[in-house]
Amino acid sequence: MNVTVRGRSRHYRTVSFDAANNAVRLIEQRLLPHRFQIVATPDYRATAQAISDMVVRGAPAIAATAAYGLAQGLRAFPGGSAAAFARHAERVYTTLKAARPTAVDPVNAMDWMRRELAAVAGVAEQQRVALLLAERFADEDVEHCEEIGRRGAKLIREGMRVLTHCNAGWLACVDIGTATAPLYAAQAQGKKFHVFCDETRPRSQGATLTAWELAQQKISHAIIADNAAGHLMQRGEIDLVIVGSDRVLGRTGAVANKIGTYTKAVLAHRHGIPFYVAIPLSTIDWRLRAGAEIPIEERAASEVLGAWGVTVQGRRTYVRVGNPTSAARNPAFDVTPPELVTGIITPAGIFRPKELWANRHELGG
Repeated sequence: MNVTVRGRSRHYRTVSFDAANNAVRLIEQRLLPHRFQIVATPDYRATAQAISDMVVRGAPAIAATAAYGLAQGLRAFPGGSAAAFARHAERVYTTLKAARPTAVDPVNAMDWMRRELAAVAGVAEQQRVALLLAERFADEDVEHCEEIGRRGAKLIREGMRVLTHCNAGWLACVDIGTATAPLYAAQAQGKKFHVFCDETRPRSQGATLTAWELAQQKISHAIIADNAAGHLMQRGEIDLVIVGSDRVLGRTGAVANKIGTYTKAVLAHRHGIPFYVAIPLSTIDWRLRAGAEIPIEERAASEVLGAWGVTVQGRRTYVRVGNPTSAARNPAFDVTPPELVTGIITPAGIFRPKELWANRHELGG
């Protein structure tokens, strides 16, 4: 997507690679919308830390980051011993895999790379091919998002009011986005519509990231408090819900996404509002059999008990909001059962949740 900074507009990808310095380049998403900055992670451990600390977030984006991080780690190996290289590769893989446990995309991306690399002989050649594979994964993520946009644009009607939750835009992918892809495609077709962005506490990705993206793209939108969605649905002011996902079970269609997604699905079901999930193929987990098996990340209590913002002087600061002596629970994701999901928008088409398994060969399963 194009970003306008200090009056100048240019194209950026959320994740890219600096081959000369063997560094992963990321948009520092924690600073948005107040400051736009590119940071570089110098080694695979720093890349994993950037994923854990949410410098980069969104399942497809962290998948591309993990793919580049795997290539980065392999390229940094100094020797020629195949056995030592294999041990090093396993350490790199394990470190990146542990960075964010709920999203399946990073594991799918790295597992695909490792399968491809298994047929490549020699340490130096594997190091060379690893970066080519990471670049290929990133490019294919963009292609998937473009196709999601083409498939999903037909759901957007003139004058529609659309609700989003969290950020499943281009910042959550390499480019374009998943839940936002149909919006951008519909805008390109000349359709006029309005988007309500759930603030998405506790990290407020809807208020800070999705709203920033839509403002950059000049799409009509408004930020709402998470608990306002039911009121707007009850008054007939929301026509459609589109969200992204960090893991969709191919066997059942259960959807793991940012905390609060399940609540919106229940509300949408209660009010007869279509609820769609937009995903690339890397988000589908073909192994797990039930939503209860999905690991749910618990993050720091400080995210719930306070908030980051910018002072009038422009200084980024954390402010404690909650009672000083209180503890907090902070599950980062929840699981929406398939019966609450109208359809899943994929690069291969729009499927009902129960149709995924029957179409697994078409969907890469």
